[in-house]
Amino acid sequence: MKEYHKLVRDRIPDIIRQDGETPHIRVLEEAEYRHHLEMKLDEEVKEYHTDKNVEELADILEVVYALADLTGSREALLAAYQQKHDARGGFEKRIFLISKE
Repeated sequence: MKEYHKLVRDRIPDIIRQDGETPHIRVLEEAEYRHHLEMKLDEEVKEYHTDKNVEELADILEVVYALADLTGSREALLAAYQQKHDARGGFEKRIFLISKE
C-alpha cells in the first residue's frame, strides 16, 4: 500500500477507483483543511518554480480559490484584487525598484 497523507482534488478517489484500486480517505475539519490548503499552496508554488508551466499556475489558482472560499468568497478575493490593482497597479510594466530617497 502506497501512503500519501495529503490533500487531493475532489475527483482523485474516483480516479483511483477507476484504476481498480481502493482509496482510503477522510474528510478534514475546517482547521485541518486550512492547514493542508496552505501546505498544498507551498507544494504547488514549488512545482511551478521547477516546471514553469501553465498547468502548475492552474493548480496554484485552484488552491487560492479554495482558500478564498474558506475565508470569504471568490468574489471577495476578486474585489480585493481589483481594488489593489486599481490603487497600485500590476506588474505589466516590469518595473524593478532599485532605491528611493
